[in-house]
Amino acid sequence: MTEMSKRLTPWITDAALLRGNGDFAGQGRLAVRDPATGDLVAQVALSDAIGARAAVDAADEAFGDWAGMLPQDRASLLHRWHDLILDAKEDLAQIMVAEQGKPISEARGEIDYAASFVRFYAEEALRPNIEGVTSHLPDAEMELWREPVGVAALITPWNFPSAMITRKAAAALAAGCTVIIHPSAETPLSALALAELARRAGFPEGVMSTVVGDAATIVGEWTADARVRALSFTGSTEVGKLLYRQSADTVKRLVLELGGHAPFIVFDDADLDRAVTEAVKAKFATSGQDCLGANRIYVQREVYAEFCARFTQAVQALSMGSGQNDPDIGPLINEKAIQKQVEQVTDALANGAKVLTGGAVDESLGPLFFQPTVLADVPDTAAIMSQENFGPVAPITAFDTEEEAIQRANATEYGLVAYVHSLDPRRIYRLTRALQFGMVAVNRTKVTGAPIPFGGVKQSGLGREGARQGLEAFTDIKYVCRDWG
Repeated sequence: MTEMSKRLTPWITDAALLRGNGDFAGQGRLAVRDPATGDLVAQVALSDAIGARAAVDAADEAFGDWAGMLPQDRASLLHRWHDLILDAKEDLAQIMVAEQGKPISEARGEIDYAASFVRFYAEEALRPNIEGVTSHLPDAEMELWREPVGVAALITPWNFPSAMITRKAAAALAAGCTVIIHPSAETPLSALALAELARRAGFPEGVMSTVVGDAATIVGEWTADARVRALSFTGSTEVGKLLYRQSADTVKRLVLELGGHAPFIVFDDADLDRAVTEAVKAKFATSGQDCLGANRIYVQREVYAEFCARFTQAVQALSMGSGQNDPDIGPLINEKAIQKQVEQVTDALANGAKVLTGGAVDESLGPLFFQPTVLADVPDTAAIMSQENFGPVAPITAFDTEEEAIQRANATEYGLVAYVHSLDPRRIYRLTRALQFGMVAVNRTKVTGAPIPFGGVKQSGLGREGARQGLEAFTDIKYVCRDWG
């Protein structure tokens, strides 16, 4: 047992948790390290192709009983899971900080967020009612039934290692599907901990399985297996396209929550203090490692200089450090993430941008700490203006007209979220209609939650997660036309 494991909580080193894959485990072990220090946190048993198929076998076998269970009984199990998650909130947050690096207050907030999806879908489990249809045929009675599709494969990312599991799994389970989960190799402990709590809540064997291993091997087995009827993925657009292609032969139901490249647009009539505050939130939450992150900040020229000065001052006040110390900015997830920041800053400067603050790795803290950075006068030719940043680098550029702001904001393959700051109601209406994004936040940053349908347009994904719409990918509509004779 490492010192890091001792510092966390006993159940992170419990054999039942670290075995993780249970009957699906192979021979290898995955070392999980703290990105802030590089210390070993734990080692997790890895699965292989045989284990991946065994997980599908178990889920397929459990499906009939789970789908046939009374909705209120499924809801009771989800409520029990929700309560256990909240009871273990501090443990789960500590696990998340140790393997993902985010500040402890953000980790605690994510556990609350994760639990909210379980509670929401526990209630939604009671509502997939049969819908009547006004008959157009004589003597015929018509109904529409919503039925679970079957086994659902859930592939989740490292940046929100708990919430992305519950947002997918709770919806699928509430619909009557059984689920197989493949978490990121960067953050398997959060997934295994949630699975352990589901076991303690009383979920039957095979209803919810977590399989840790090589992504290409595990997920490749699942995309090829016709028994896996739905696949939900959160991650990069590049990988999402690959899964889209791999799922074609078995015609799976897909939910793809892919990359984002959010514009943050500030007009000259905006409340500038509020715009600065919200821009810091929108850019630097989760140390910038968020698909909702404000990647391109467009400011109307009349207030550009003042915004840059105020924003830079606010960014300079952000603290950095280990997540245990609850800073504003923690470490990035790995060396690849750091390299991306370095490359994008270097490219922006070569294209004429200038650094207002930050711009480099903070070696005094460690190799995975990148300073919160502000770049001004960033041209659209810079890579950071067309490629997702996923780090603490904020590029700012000026615009002149509303039409220009809309055109530049929409000039991207992504369409997840856009942020608008203005006090003109007519302008707000025009912008919310014209911006080609699945979600638009006006004069605020936080827009997510269990009751809202989260998702994007264009190459930011397919389908929605959360809300009643989050159940749709996991259900089929059966039409019944009945003549009583």
